[in-house]
Amino acid sequence: MAAEDLEWERSKISNQDVNMLKRLGLMKKEDAIRFPSEESYPNPPMEYRVSFVDHLIRGLSTPIHDFLRGLLFVYGIQLHQLTPNSILHISIFITLCECFLGITPNWVLWKRIFCLRRNGSHNATYNIGGVVICVRTDVDYFDVKFPDSVQGWRKRWLYIHEESANSVEHNIVPFDGSAKIQRRRLGCWLQEKKATEALMSRIHQLQNTRGKELSGVQITAYFLRIRVQPLQARKNPLWTYAGENDANRLSNDLSVKDLEKLIRRISSLSKRDPIPSSCRVEPYSSTNPLPKNHPTMDSLPPLPEGGDVEERAVVADDNQEAPSFVNEPADSRKSAGSIEKDAASEEKLAAINDRANALAQKLEQSEEARKKAELDAVQARAEADKAKTEAAGVEDLRKRLHAAENSLSEHIAAQSAREEAILKRIRTQSRRFVNRTAQEFELEDPDNDALLDALSFLEFHGSEAREGIDHAKAGLSRLFPYFFPKKEEPATFLNLAKCFNQKA
Repeated sequence: MAAEDLEWERSKISNQDVNMLKRLGLMKKEDAIRFPSEESYPNPPMEYRVSFVDHLIRGLSTPIHDFLRGLLFVYGIQLHQLTPNSILHISIFITLCECFLGITPNWVLWKRIFCLRRNGSHNATYNIGGVVICVRTDVDYFDVKFPDSVQGWRKRWLYIHEESANSVEHNIVPFDGSAKIQRRRLGCWLQEKKATEALMSRIHQLQNTRGKELSGVQITAYFLRIRVQPLQARKNPLWTYAGENDANRLSNDLSVKDLEKLIRRISSLSKRDPIPSSCRVEPYSSTNPLPKNHPTMDSLPPLPEGGDVEERAVVADDNQEAPSFVNEPADSRKSAGSIEKDAASEEKLAAINDRANALAQKLEQSEEARKKAELDAVQARAEADKAKTEAAGVEDLRKRLHAAENSLSEHIAAQSAREEAILKRIRTQSRRFVNRTAQEFELEDPDNDALLDALSFLEFHGSEAREGIDHAKAGLSRLFPYFFPKKEEPATFLNLAKCFNQKA
């Protein structure tokens, strides 16, 4: 067993994973999927290939789409060597082409956008997931919100029944765990770049149209919602999707809960991030057909049945920067004149490429300047809106403060009027008392407050009135005792003592 094979271990697929595959309609056929029993190293039956649960929930299904078949052939890789995020990249690209560009998956556009890199440690490349598909650094593409890593996906392997829609000869290559990762010499030439300019312009328009921005998460949610696997060979392209009765659908609609759970599982969205309920750009379908005379721009990658492709390069693990070329063409021996002519052509082509790269760099710089200007404009508008909001808040606060001041002034005026009325009534009563009794008092320690001093005089007058009433009552009760109730006098102490001592 090769050293790379030691990465394999016994498959650990949970009941939750199996139920998810059933809900997605991936186990309708009895022989569609087989789960490993006790083996710790894949040994697929005839016509079966090794795949993973995390590949299937990201759009993979059999029979394999021709675009994926050609991609595996051109790059010289197998399914188990692709990471889950790489599988999702391909699913999103096919959905983008068919649903939003209205074309079949375009191989030239793919080479313009994507490249492959090895995935491994410092000393060796991983056998499982040893290839990562990533966006080229000079390409502006959708932010698909991939998770940094998919935990435990290598332990959830299984067997899928691969039977090509055309014939057995068109199946992908059988599983070979010891095969080294190879790549084909690929490039997107200047002429090919020009052929994809219109498509790249349309992609940028889909990304940047204000209010109708299309995102990678929206595309992912769309193909999961309509229940069509992008990486499956289908009867009809996605731009003819006919809804619930579409022939390509694998299952009924998922519940909202299951759909949100699945999207969060394959993306980096948190529980707080909303799940898009629909695409901001209406995808092509039977209800939104392609315009008349719309070009489909067929451009599939080379397929195994078509013969060999470009010159192949095998990149060794010990020196990944130095490819060794094989399969030299038979007509590689040329005359000196032909060699000089080819060298001159190559020099001219190199000069053209240099000028094209310089123009591309200037275009990129101008694009960055435009984006920066747009960002500055957005920030300026945001600051202006914030200033307007703050100004409106200050004006509202000033009005509320003015209303509070008016209310307080009115309250103070009412309180003063009330105190003045009370003081006036107290002084009137004091004057009446002085006039009737001919007694006038002076305060020894006044409070220097008109209301409190008036209350003090009122207390004096009240005390004098009570004393006068008591004196009058006492005098009248002596003169006219029969008109006043008698008070019972308590028994003397002597009489009380006799009650307790009869001999006294």
